[in-house]
Amino acid sequence: MPLPLPTLPLRSANLPPPCRSLGSQCRGIPVILRVGALEEGNRSLDHEATWLIGHTQRITFYDLWEDEGELYADAMLHVPCRYLDANGNSARCAAHGFTGPNPRGPHKPSQPRQLAGDRFVVVENRRETVRRLPTPPRLLPVLTSGNPCALAACRTADNLRGAACCRDLQIEIMCTNRQRKLEALVRSRRSPYLCKVERAGDYSIEAEMISACGYLDDDGIGCTLHERRRADGRPAKPDLCSEWPPKKHTLHPGCVFARRGMRST
Repeated sequence: MPLPLPTLPLRSANLPPPCRSLGSQCRGIPVILRVGALEEGNRSLDHEATWLIGHTQRITFYDLWEDEGELYADAMLHVPCRYLDANGNSARCAAHGFTGPNPRGPHKPSQPRQLAGDRFVVVENRRETVRRLPTPPRLLPVLTSGNPCALAACRTADNLRGAACCRDLQIEIMCTNRQRKLEALVRSRRSPYLCKVERAGDYSIEAEMISACGYLDDDGIGCTLHERRRADGRPAKPDLCSEWPPKKHTLHPGCVFARRGMRST
């Protein structure tokens, strides 16, 4: 168990990062994301990691790795700085006054999560891998009420409607209270794509991101992992995607579960 770091006086969260020029940090920042504790076991961690690496719209995921009883993921957050004022091929930093060519962002490789032939990229035994996850045949017709979210008016903070909870996620960024430049870079990202940054303790900060899940179906609402199972019988879909929102939980505007909760109170 590492010793707590001494708490340093925090500077204003509104101060810009101490950059010296325009650069790739204007478009994105490399971070380490916490997935969970190894004591939770593979069953839980595989679901947590599969859920996390699914949100590829504005996050590039690299290696999963372990250290001191925790599972982490190296990642790049592709959210520009709110101080970047770009105009065609030129740009200006509104915080420091730097001017120059419009900076290129970090490389954003393709990260398909759905492959041909019922193959999907998932996490298994704490490692990213490709598995064939066929849709189970239905032997008898079943009654179904359909996807309750299909016609929901839910929306994320960028006012994009539909499947809000599949495009919005909470992340924990490893950042000690001594890493002031990294924290300033995180806090300077453009809202609402990265926002609600709060220090979780001496070693990490929490934030909310808008980054759509790569397991979304072509309609942008359905989940392609729904009802599929792993070889050991576990659902392929992460557990937390199937849990009902807790009571009095802050929900997206227009969420069908929010209306249902209001009717029951």
